Amino acid sequence: MKLSIQLYSLRDMISTADDLLALFPKLKAMGFDGVEFAGYYDLSADVIRTALDNAGLVATGCHVPLEHYAPENLQATIDFHKQLGLSTIGIGGAPHSDPEDCAETCAILSQAYAEAQKQGITIYYHNHASEFMPFDDGTLPMDMLKQACALEVDTYWLHIADVDIYSFLMENAARVCHVHIKDGEGATPTALGEGDCDLHAVVRAAKTLNLEWLILEDETRHQGLDSVAKGMLWLKENV
Repeated sequence: MKLSIQLYSLRDMISTADDLLALFPKLKAMGFDGVEFAGYYDLSADVIRTALDNAGLVATGCHVPLEHYAPENLQATIDFHKQLGLSTIGIGGAPHSDPEDCAETCAILSQAYAEAQKQGITIYYHNHASEFMPFDDGTLPMDMLKQACALEVDTYWLHIADVDIYSFLMENAARVCHVHIKDGEGATPTALGEGDCDLHAVVRAAKTLNLEWLILEDETRHQGLDSVAKGMLWLKENV
């Protein structure tokens, strides 16, 4: 299983396009083989792809806003990400605070998912904890969202929502295309191995699902590459 990093982990280090590109060789040197994007800083797909190739990295996914999956924008979204070499593209969250908002989000994602599949692209939704807070009728937003598209399961937010990580991943195996491994002490993010999330269950599930990638996301702030380096050390010792 190869290791990727969600670049939101390094948001404090990225203010410009040059900042983003400068991180690629550093991440490769740390042991990562892929990156998941959280913004492109107006760079073209060709420039990003060349920089990735030069660093020996590949793109493993992305988080782009819901409007990028609207019918009028979908083809441009697909074309851009195909240039990056991606077969999976995602969204980091979308409106789901009430049944109407959630239904609208699901309608957009479902339509986009069906069209993208025809072109060899899988669209996925990345969860937080709120997708597991029931509506008045007992329905979970996640119950609706997982019918609309594939899932990128953020296991730390499952932990915060008091959802059993291994069971959820096994029960939804057919929909899971990516997994985020992340840690925290309660609701306070930490480096991997410094919190109370069951990281070994995450690794065990990812291996059982035969996932190609395990994606580190680190939500600590103002630590540069230090916390990510701790995470990579944990991954090298445990994956």
